[in-house]
Amino acid sequence: MTTTIDDATLEQLSVGSHPAPHDLLGAHPDGDDHVVRVVRRLARTVEALPEGADAVPLTHVAHGVWEGTVPGPVVPYRVRTTYDDGVGHEAEDPYRFLPTVGELDAHLWHEGRHEQAWEVLGSHVREHQGVAGTSFAVWAPNARAARVIGDANGWDGTMHAMRSMGASGIWELFVPGVGPGDAYKYELLTHDGWVRRADPFARFTEVPPATASKTGVSTFEWSDDEWMHARAQSDPHTGPMSVYELHFGSWRPGLSYREMADPLIAYLDETGFTHVEFLPLAEHPFGGSWGYQVTGYYAPTSRFGHPDDLKYLVDRLHGAGYGVIVDWVPAHFPKDEWALARFDGTPLFEHGDPRRGEQLDWGTNVFDFGRSEVRNFLVANAVFWLEEFHVDGLRVDAVASMLYLDYSRAEGQWLPNEHGGRENLEAISLLQEVNATAYKRCPGIVMIAEESTSWPGVTRPTDQGGLGFGLKWNMGWMHDTLRYMQVDPMYRSHHHHDITFSFLYAFSEAFTLPISHDEVVHGKGSLLGKMPGDHWQQLASVRAYLTFMWAHPGKQLLFMGQEFGQPSEWSEARGLDWWILDQPAHQCLLRLVGRLNRVYREHEALWGRDSEPAGFEWIDGGNSSDNVVAFLRHGHDGRPIAAIHNFSGKPVHDYRIGLPEAGAWTELVNSDATEYGGSGVGNLGTVHATDEAFGGRPASATLTIPPLAGLLLTPAR
Repeated sequence: MTTTIDDATLEQLSVGSHPAPHDLLGAHPDGDDHVVRVVRRLARTVEALPEGADAVPLTHVAHGVWEGTVPGPVVPYRVRTTYDDGVGHEAEDPYRFLPTVGELDAHLWHEGRHEQAWEVLGSHVREHQGVAGTSFAVWAPNARAARVIGDANGWDGTMHAMRSMGASGIWELFVPGVGPGDAYKYELLTHDGWVRRADPFARFTEVPPATASKTGVSTFEWSDDEWMHARAQSDPHTGPMSVYELHFGSWRPGLSYREMADPLIAYLDETGFTHVEFLPLAEHPFGGSWGYQVTGYYAPTSRFGHPDDLKYLVDRLHGAGYGVIVDWVPAHFPKDEWALARFDGTPLFEHGDPRRGEQLDWGTNVFDFGRSEVRNFLVANAVFWLEEFHVDGLRVDAVASMLYLDYSRAEGQWLPNEHGGRENLEAISLLQEVNATAYKRCPGIVMIAEESTSWPGVTRPTDQGGLGFGLKWNMGWMHDTLRYMQVDPMYRSHHHHDITFSFLYAFSEAFTLPISHDEVVHGKGSLLGKMPGDHWQQLASVRAYLTFMWAHPGKQLLFMGQEFGQPSEWSEARGLDWWILDQPAHQCLLRLVGRLNRVYREHEALWGRDSEPAGFEWIDGGNSSDNVVAFLRHGHDGRPIAAIHNFSGKPVHDYRIGLPEAGAWTELVNSDATEYGGSGVGNLGTVHATDEAFGGRPASATLTIPPLAGLLLTPAR
């Protein structure tokens, strides 16, 4: 037969640069028969092997393209190729298969409405038209051609050109015979030539510093049905939440996801936290970024094992009664040329104008929050972590950098919005969509904002104009109170407003009080190292501060190592100072944290009305001369907690306070107790209140407040 295809097109097919190879390659009807056309460069002979029929020799046309007429209608077939070694090689033809991406999926993606986009894009090991293989789909609307390269083809993609799916910008190909574990990338033809990119939707990756994506399957079977059912029926915003924040690689260096389960659960059992929060676990090339410069948004980092191993860890944590929060980074991404940056030769995931598309502080790119497909990429990614890995919440990093167009930018370095303002309207809309979608699809989860400004309505529902987060990190509380604690107790009376100011706005949002990784790194020193005085005074100040933190309205988060008074500041390059626990004083601090968490869990007054003004009452907020801060916490169960703190270096004797009821009040916590490493000053475990009114309350008590300490009291009834 004589081909009707021109030489330039044949050459495109030969090198894999044709945008629609399936239109010409594969099997195509030709009257009562059909034509089979394949690319087999350097072949000696090529035959089509139609199902149930004799082999049909194909004829070399040009540039390694072979074709021939097969009698009868199109049927499944294989291709047998012989090279100079005389050995025949049989294989399925990738170009005889229908698309694995449906029109509806492509349309939803293009419109930014595909909430489970990871099930369509990326690589998927599957059976397609009765043949085992892997489907590949990538969004690259400005590419002129696309090829799959990897282990399966010796990193030569000329025989695996992908087809364009039209206006959606998606390229697709099913490659028979490719199973789990193969490394691959996409090769895209841009205006400047071919570029190689990792798969933005890859769910498996090589171990860094290698950068390829990998095919894979998940075979994990969850056993946390009881937890997930209870989660869907619960409201974490009104429940207890005491979060232990940790960096996976440096908590106990060398542990895999699976190996982490036993020691982490045992430690949480000892310390009593309700949740664990992991710094970002998505794939990232540079360990020194702590995971905050993500290249593989849909792939848990392979440093610690297979994604199923992470599912195992989450499953075990749920089984032990602990919630799991993961840090999520939608604000920016690194400029690594093999990843998302200028993905198809143009600014695609990032905004094209550097005044909006670059994050100057971190040397990274900023997502184009107004582009529907990019929004879809991020919204679906949040859903992915919540649904595929059963995580119970996402802490969204660097929200302030998303909200303000002039964030860390000088005059002339930023582009105003359509109204001339500094608000990033597209980012605001994206955050609202992410939160609304997450809460709709995954009831019982919590979305947490790391937002460091006074932006109004961060935790207000989206239908009321808010951003729709469930909780916001109270960075103001953290900065003010740490500044206060760093002052010598002798001079703290002059800084009393720093320890009390947060109560003025404590109910303007639903807050989490964070002592996070950011506060114990880059020369800031550890929490212990921030405290003035000798070692005993430093430990006492930490005990007093943590008791105050646990009593203050809001959830709480504590970064690893601070619970036992790590002396040195944190570094991701080494483990924690676990050796310090050989010293009894640090064991005592750890014991106090465990006690605080157990008291917290057991007393609804400390968490049931965190965001309600009715859950808080001042006892004494203005006693700057004694450095005393005292208040009441109320829940719905009628059992209040009185929290009395002395941040001076001397005990305060005969201190009279008004209380809501007379009778014995049990000392739930005295951070100066000897069992916690303190001096043992206190009230022998009980404070007795009389019916004598004081401070506007019907009862009162006189007590001793230990130095650098906090007391938590509750009625003994």
